[in-house]
Amino acid sequence: MKILHTSDWHIGKKLMGRERYDEYRAVLGEISAICESEQVELVLVAGDVFDTYTPSAEAESIFFDGVKDIAKHSAVLVISGNHDDYVRLTAASAFTEELNVYIIGNNSHSVSCGKDFPVRPVVSDNGYIIFGNGKGEKVYINILPYPNEARFKEGKSDETFSVKALRWISYGERGKTEKLPSLFLSHIFVAGGSVSDSEREIDLGGARAVALDALPTCDYCALGHLHKRQKIGENAYYSGAIMQFSFDEAGAEKSVNVFDLNADGVSDFHTVTLNSGRKLIRLQANGAQEGISLLNGYGGYYVELTLNLSEPLTPVESAQLHSCENLVSLKADVRRAEAAFAGVSNKNKSSSQLFTEYYKFRYDCNPPEDLLALFLSLTEEE
Repeated sequence: MKILHTSDWHIGKKLMGRERYDEYRAVLGEISAICESEQVELVLVAGDVFDTYTPSAEAESIFFDGVKDIAKHSAVLVISGNHDDYVRLTAASAFTEELNVYIIGNNSHSVSCGKDFPVRPVVSDNGYIIFGNGKGEKVYINILPYPNEARFKEGKSDETFSVKALRWISYGERGKTEKLPSLFLSHIFVAGGSVSDSEREIDLGGARAVALDALPTCDYCALGHLHKRQKIGENAYYSGAIMQFSFDEAGAEKSVNVFDLNADGVSDFHTVTLNSGRKLIRLQANGAQEGISLLNGYGGYYVELTLNLSEPLTPVESAQLHSCENLVSLKADVRRAEAAFAGVSNKNKSSSQLFTEYYKFRYDCNPPEDLLALFLSLTEEE
């Protein structure tokens, strides 16, 4: 069976306040085209469909339009991530299953079987699904959406998270009554994974990490949660986020994993690059005009620009820089401070003089009288 693994769509996530809806539409359209060209039979979406528990109407529209388009070519199995409200995500399941799209919010949910699709669920119970195709091929999938006690309707206990994780994973293995090619689909942080700035630090650290040896015995572990594409151990893969979400990911290729899974295991594994999302880049320039030239030269990118300056930016220069549509973050490194004040004595200078000199150095003008008065009131100097 030909399978595509993707995760961490984060539909609705902004880049420093900037909407990216058109990019999300384009990337999901690109995934649909990959499914058609690669003849993918089953798509696995390993969580974090949305970026917040309360996605906008436009974000939800992008999701449903996207999976509907993908489902023209492939069956689709989606699980919830830590950013998703699993109740809200699964609310439309009765309708999506009519399109061959199956959404699992927790481990106490099964899907309907017997649909008349080329690839479809043939057996399902809480925590696992067996998909079959017209050629009689079957694949067993142990399913663990983002795990926590509240989502799984469990009260407090003395069990550690590690013990609970083992129990939840084992629960999804109980349906292996025949020898089938198998997968583990989950949204978890496996100890040893590499994180990026765009992930929320909560739950990425040790207390809720899952040990690599806790993963079940299977042919392929399809994981979500970490935004960097990576492989851990022999067969555990994070496909990574579908777009660059933070500037520490600048230059990182975004992709989906595609592979065949049959009785002999995984074969023809390869990544397919995603090109639709706008790329992020970090640039440096010496001065405003050089910075503007760089911004114009990288018009197709979102840019974090660091300026090395000997003088503060003038209002005109600042306006020219910010008129560049692709400038997302501007960092100014003014380096004249040390040289300007080297060897200068502040002895016998009043607070008024010190404040005025510093303000003039930073902004090239004298401080407003009301601001100086406020500063002096704090120093109790009249």
